[in-house]
Amino acid sequence: MAKSKEVTVEEKLRALYDLQLIDSRADEIKNVRGELPLEIEDLEDEIVGLNKRLSNLDEDVTNLKGEITAKKLVIEDAKVLVKKYAEQQKNVRNNREFNSISKETEYQELEIELAEKRIKEYKAKIEQKNEVITATKENIAKQDDLLKHKSDELNDIMSDTVKEEALLLKKSKEYSALIDDHLLKAYNRIRSTVKNGLAVVSIDRGASGGSFFTIPPQRQVEIAGRKKIITDEHSGRILVDGALAEEEKEKIDKLLK
Repeated sequence: MAKSKEVTVEEKLRALYDLQLIDSRADEIKNVRGELPLEIEDLEDEIVGLNKRLSNLDEDVTNLKGEITAKKLVIEDAKVLVKKYAEQQKNVRNNREFNSISKETEYQELEIELAEKRIKEYKAKIEQKNEVITATKENIAKQDDLLKHKSDELNDIMSDTVKEEALLLKKSKEYSALIDDHLLKAYNRIRSTVKNGLAVVSIDRGASGGSFFTIPPQRQVEIAGRKKIITDEHSGRILVDGALAEEEKEKIDKLLK
């Protein structure tokens, strides 16, 4: 719909109230979804983090197993040398050679002892990490189930409202195009600052919608005249008369059905 240069105040008020009704319905749909999209996003991020942690733990275990293999090779090599030195000691010619071989044997025996100690430590670390891995996998499974539940819940809501929401978005753009930029900016500004996003409200029992402050009779007459844009001095909301509001509600209800 193209913008018209000759739009009456009443037409502007009707377009504004129509836009408000459409946007309010869209707000209701978003409220039904509530925090589900954010909760799903948080769960997805958490699961990514848990899987990354799991990957790091698996890598740690692999590295520790590699260290154990390396230490076992150290032990095998040291045992070979100990056996070799034992044979050499049988053929020593003096105390100096005997002492030298004894020191080498002692050193290799210490290497074996140290390697066995490290292997024991690595196995203990692997056991600890495997416990964390098990707990992490259980946590991932739990969060996966929760994510599926919340995703299914959101999909159910979306399947019920996706067509209506698409229509609301389309109509919101259409009715926004009927309103001049200055007035549209004011509408959006008010919507962003007031409760429930109500920028345009009708007079109900002598007071503006969403407010307990009474509108003076003369002011009510001016609003019903639809000759100028009038705002509530207390809330800043744009005011329309009850008759116009009822007419537009009926029109928008038919449109959305």
